[in-house]
Amino acid sequence: MKILVINGPNLNLTGEREVGHYGADTLDVINSRIEKAADELGVSVEFYQSNHEGAIIDRLHASRANANGGIDAVIINAGAYTHYSYAIRDAISAIKLPVIEVHMSNIHAREAFRHESVITPVCAGQICGFGWYSYILGLHAAINAVNTKN
Repeated sequence: MKILVINGPNLNLTGEREVGHYGADTLDVINSRIEKAADELGVSVEFYQSNHEGAIIDRLHASRANANGGIDAVIINAGAYTHYSYAIRDAISAIKLPVIEVHMSNIHAREAFRHESVITPVCAGQICGFGWYSYILGLHAAINAVNTKN
């Protein structure tokens, strides 16, 4: 089983920006933890980060079922795109793969504009508020979604 982990805008600065919300660990450190957990669970992971909406959409399209991506599920932290990108929402809907939405901070306990996620309705589920561990929970959820689907 192969799971794609997509990180959206500004997540490349994790560990530097808004440490109170996102923690002091860099994205590379977080990705290493995800990779370790994936190895222990017997799955492989691929990582992708972009600050560009179209690039994220292109990567989602490349992973779709029956494409050459070989991806079984997606974990996505779409960053700010979570709250307004109908284009990413449509791409998630189109790929017909289980997609788990993750956020390190509890978006429901932050500014009002962050409470709404336009991608949640087309995702298998949402995990937020557990810092970097949200990705590990997302990994478990993605594996379960694939196993339940098959």
